[in-house]
Amino acid sequence: MAAAVPDAGSPSPAPSKFSLPLAALNVRVRRRLSLFLNVRTQVAADWTSLAEEMDFEYLEIRHLEKHADPTGRLLDDWQGRPGASVGRLLELLAKLGRDDVLLELGPCIGKMPERFDAFICYCSSDIEFVQEMIQQLERTNYRLKLCVSDRDVLPGTCLWSIASELIEKRCRRMVVVVSDDFLQSKECDFQTKFALSLSPGAHHKRLIPVKYKVMKKEFPSILRFITVCDYTNPCTKSWFWTRLAKALSLP
Repeated sequence: MAAAVPDAGSPSPAPSKFSLPLAALNVRVRRRLSLFLNVRTQVAADWTSLAEEMDFEYLEIRHLEKHADPTGRLLDDWQGRPGASVGRLLELLAKLGRDDVLLELGPCIGKMPERFDAFICYCSSDIEFVQEMIQQLERTNYRLKLCVSDRDVLPGTCLWSIASELIEKRCRRMVVVVSDDFLQSKECDFQTKFALSLSPGAHHKRLIPVKYKVMKKEFPSILRFITVCDYTNPCTKSWFWTRLAKALSLP
């Protein structure tokens, strides 16, 4: 099919959208894209045409055909490749002449990704405390917006790349829930060191360590020079959530 050049009335991606990772697409938009592109017709480019424009090879496309939602799987596989972005997706849809998709979903696809007050770095065994944090900071008068991986990150995304994107560009600060299990987590270690690299010496108060239970192991040395919010101290426990909320609310 010849590439169609969108006319003046067709939506076109703003330059900033090329910096948005494909992981910024929410579930609703992905499902709507699948409804448009999963249907094989002779009159409109479908997901296979999009896959070819994304430089997927013949055997890769044949493998995707086995999935119930090939468009969804295509987007998941493509977002880990160089050059994949929201802007590039809009550009390819325009090239394929799918102005119907652009008119229907263009405004939704082009929205800036959600921003958060803090990224919560935690080990899965500490999820109960994280749930308490959500209750105390989001569902009270503080009304802070937390990024919690198990709740806010879509399945199928690359954990390392999406965590880097969230910490650097979409979260103002990062709360590190330190525990003995935290010290064994490679994912937590990467996230913490990445956040520290963005604010050497903690000059921008970007990273806030939280200790919520007694530890058997030594507190991590890379966090010792940063003031800790200590939930285990009975003398300051009543102030804990207020102090943490104020720290996250700083400009």
